[in-house]
Amino acid sequence: MNITKNIVIILLSLITILSNKLSAQGIEQILSKGEVHGNFQLDMQYYKEDSLIGAQAVPEDVLMNGFANFIYTNGNFEAGVRYESYLNTMLGFPVKYKGNGIGYRYASFTNKEMKITVGNYYEQFGNGLIFRSYEERGLGYDNAMDGIRINYKITEGLHVKGIIGKQRYYFETGEGIVRGIDGELMINDFFGGSLAESKTKLTLGGSFISKYEADQSSQYILPENVGAYAGRFILQRGKIRFDGEYAKKINDPSADNYFIYKEGEAFYLQSSYSTKGFGLTLSAKGVDNMSFRSERNASLTDLQINYLPALTKQHAYNLLATLYPYATQPNGEIAFQGELVYKFKKETLLGGKYGTSLLINYSTVYNIDSTKIVGNDSLRQGYTTKIFSIGNEKYFDEINIEITKKFSPKLKGIFTYSNLMFNQAVVQGKTPQDHPNIYANIGVIDLTYKLSKKHAIRTELQGLFTKQDKQDWATFLIEYTYSPHWFVAVMDQYNYGNKKSEERIHYYFGAVGYVNGTNRIQLGYGRQRAGIFCVGGVCRNVPASNGVTLSITSSF
Repeated sequence: MNITKNIVIILLSLITILSNKLSAQGIEQILSKGEVHGNFQLDMQYYKEDSLIGAQAVPEDVLMNGFANFIYTNGNFEAGVRYESYLNTMLGFPVKYKGNGIGYRYASFTNKEMKITVGNYYEQFGNGLIFRSYEERGLGYDNAMDGIRINYKITEGLHVKGIIGKQRYYFETGEGIVRGIDGELMINDFFGGSLAESKTKLTLGGSFISKYEADQSSQYILPENVGAYAGRFILQRGKIRFDGEYAKKINDPSADNYFIYKEGEAFYLQSSYSTKGFGLTLSAKGVDNMSFRSERNASLTDLQINYLPALTKQHAYNLLATLYPYATQPNGEIAFQGELVYKFKKETLLGGKYGTSLLINYSTVYNIDSTKIVGNDSLRQGYTTKIFSIGNEKYFDEINIEITKKFSPKLKGIFTYSNLMFNQAVVQGKTPQDHPNIYANIGVIDLTYKLSKKHAIRTELQGLFTKQDKQDWATFLIEYTYSPHWFVAVMDQYNYGNKKSEERIHYYFGAVGYVNGTNRIQLGYGRQRAGIFCVGGVCRNVPASNGVTLSITSSF
């Protein structure tokens, strides 16, 4: 603990959010009265050339991403820092992450009904349609705010929060200034009385966000202040819940929309019903011209102010998750998703001795019905649209069925089938002439067998079958676990159905890992297929690679 405290003292001393009059001895006294927690992660890879899969060697031979969080809490006071190291950035992550530095630092305190945070913070208004700052380390994505946030409980059932600051841009901040306010009114708690005891609960919310960015264009007259607003509700009674949000953004010409001045809008609707052994969720979403960044010329995932969730199932299995994942189209899409979960009871025909779980998910995404403005568009609107109307081009479609079954105290299995359609021309920005829509069937068998109390073997057999793109794939994985410390896994992904015989390649990978409490170490070797990795509709390209990987995580 003394080593940990010394590290925190050094880091906290570097942060301006703490008074420069506070001595190291004073910090030590503060630390002795509170608690320090944190976590650490290091990912490293030795790269070797593999011309068969297009993997390139790197000049450094070894690349590394690492970070450590240190968080101090003492009553109503909290402070933290995150030290990050990229020496140099691993392939597939933004190359602007380079070197060492403090990527995140903050201090906050609570005084009665008010909480104030200075420095970095993550925040979200509603569903994120107009504002969400968050981190997704697997994508190399971090748009943390740097400024001030105030959360205030005005009275019972009424909460307000306000934010101002700039967004993280690797080890710097973007030029744009982001300001916003969000309020939430819980009707039952606010009015009290008989409403407080009512089984019907209603929550209303509203948000406003704006950005300031100087107009430095010699070609256009650009708005320097761009605002967006949203309203939302949550209505719940017993096992039934409805929630929705509508958002609108004023004209925001940028590189994403080819500098048109059309306003943007979005909506999100969801209804759900759940009871023991049964659950049903129905969702709908529409997006039109809703790319929103604090710098209008930023690209990829840089400096995004809002978040547009993908209404598609998020997969964990290799072939389903990495070959044809869907990425949200901020310039226009309308999506629907339904998911049913049902558990067949024990001692029934379909439930068997231990019961059987069934999950059915269906999602579909289309373009929005729109009409391009032809001729002299002096207002540069680009097109007209109907946010609630479905267009005639399908972007994505999938039905997924998953059955979880326990056969005996030692054997259980998960069986998955997916039928999907993927518009690679739109989602991946490829030429329609050379890249037709993909229609695929995917099957997964996942079996776990307990050899004894401490020994278990898990196997995965996956198959993807399509006549388009690179045709058929198969993946086989076997994993042996010796609880509670050791595991060994071997996987092979094989493009056996490729019409080009020279591209029928085995992507093999093996790993061994050790776990002890909160410490986890994994060492692996093998090939990584070039592809796309997505989380929640936000994606990054993953290049082909070959080599040794090391991953270490820990927390305290």
